[in-house]
Amino acid sequence: MSAAKKKRLPRKLYDQELLRLQAELVKLQEWVRVEGERVVVIFEGRDAAGKGSTIKRVTEFLNPRVARIVALPAPTERQRTEWYFQRYVEHLPAAGEIALFDRSWYNRAGVERVMGFCTNQEYARFLHQCPIFERLLVEDGVLLRKYWFSVSDSEQENRFRSRLEDPMRRWKLSPMDLESITRWEDYSRAKDEMFVHTDIPEAPWYVVESEDKRSARINMIAHLLSTVPYHEVQRPPLELPPRPPTKGYERTPREMQTQVPDHAAELRR
Repeated sequence: MSAAKKKRLPRKLYDQELLRLQAELVKLQEWVRVEGERVVVIFEGRDAAGKGSTIKRVTEFLNPRVARIVALPAPTERQRTEWYFQRYVEHLPAAGEIALFDRSWYNRAGVERVMGFCTNQEYARFLHQCPIFERLLVEDGVLLRKYWFSVSDSEQENRFRSRLEDPMRRWKLSPMDLESITRWEDYSRAKDEMFVHTDIPEAPWYVVESEDKRSARINMIAHLLSTVPYHEVQRPPLELPPRPPTKGYERTPREMQTQVPDHAAELRR
């Protein structure tokens, strides 16, 4: 058994603590909505480091009208001619909203830099403008949190192999993901340089060790909650009203409507 497996957080402890933290996230969401706060959470890191599964746990019980996942595709030809941050700005939260960026403007410092999708001039401009951009967000009252999910090369390869062998998760792999194996050191250097320029006091990077995904999820959510000054908002009490007496309505006969076939009944036979 590997060292990573030995250190894995037991399932029972994980489930208990995750549920408790998710209940706190619901309180955080209500505080954001009522107080008109704006929250941005950035999820970055290696491919297969566990960003997507963590976002799933964060949003599992949240209202999608309040907490939105932002996962942008490759830019269009028109977007490539815009100011780099422009297409991200339109996805920033308004009052009472939470935006969770599954990848973000840091694409330029990672995959675009390593794969040569941007010029040296564009890259240098990003490193200069990014701290300014983030300081403007924080100065305007946005609660900005940035998480880097860190995983070893051997564990990343194990997760890639697992996805290759699982038809339900194979869609998570792309040729770009697989190339990250051969460019491991290039991505490491790019990440180090990115931290030098963008790990600023107003918006620091928080590193999440994700060799054990369970621990990574718990640690990230607990940290996020600890950095936001939320409190439980008292909701007005709700009561189910009594049903009014019938006024003679009769339901349309089922045979007059197109019903979905009862597949469940077939399973029971």
